[in-house]
Amino acid sequence: MDLQLKDKMALVTGASMGIGRAIAKGLAAEGATVAIVARRRNLLEELAEEIVSDGGTRPSIVATDVLEDGAPKKLAHAARDALGRIDILINSAGGSQPPIMIDAPDEAWDFAMTLNFVRTRQLTHALLPGMIARQWGRVVNITGKSEPDHLIAATPSKAAVHAWSKGLSREVGKHGITVNCIPPGRIMSEQIRRKYSDEFRAEQSAKEIPVGRYGEPHELAALAVFLASPVACYITGAVLPVDGGLRRYAF
Repeated sequence: MDLQLKDKMALVTGASMGIGRAIAKGLAAEGATVAIVARRRNLLEELAEEIVSDGGTRPSIVATDVLEDGAPKKLAHAARDALGRIDILINSAGGSQPPIMIDAPDEAWDFAMTLNFVRTRQLTHALLPGMIARQWGRVVNITGKSEPDHLIAATPSKAAVHAWSKGLSREVGKHGITVNCIPPGRIMSEQIRRKYSDEFRAEQSAKEIPVGRYGEPHELAALAVFLASPVACYITGAVLPVDGGLRRYAF
């Protein structure tokens, strides 16, 4: 299938490792020109070399921390300067934190909300005027599951992205813009390897994941690249897990 991405310009945050990195490579492999964003420039340079080696156009690199004050507007400006316009936004910067106590300070909640929701909203809103003017755009948000096993600050912040995305999709659909969310299941990454031992991953895979294993970043990236394409023009406001069947709810 031709995903019709050869003339599209894409911005991918959280691109240095894992899911964001795989999505950037997937978009480039389909012919999109990509700007890649993360804090660690050395990892972005490595990614850029991989994309070129695979036959893609060299991506623009924007090394920045999205948590810094004013980062979304600065990032939007830098990406537009590098690519001329942004047709596709992949919001992959974010993360989960360990369970917190009921009496945890507000700072723990504020950090999770800023990282996972506020910065995603601010960057998207900074880029939407250009998409509206061109009457075309794609926003894909990498979020998280809504079945917390413990009190985790990241869960409500990612649920906020789901609710905001649904509302936004109803506002911008008439402009040819779609907004969708992908909550990952257990996708192998630097963070997953740090948090979960080999023994835990094997046990969970056997007991809780119907396909019997953790996923790989490229397996989620396949859906993200499809949703970012013109082919996926009638899918919007959706929350589409990639989790090997881990989630138990039907809808």
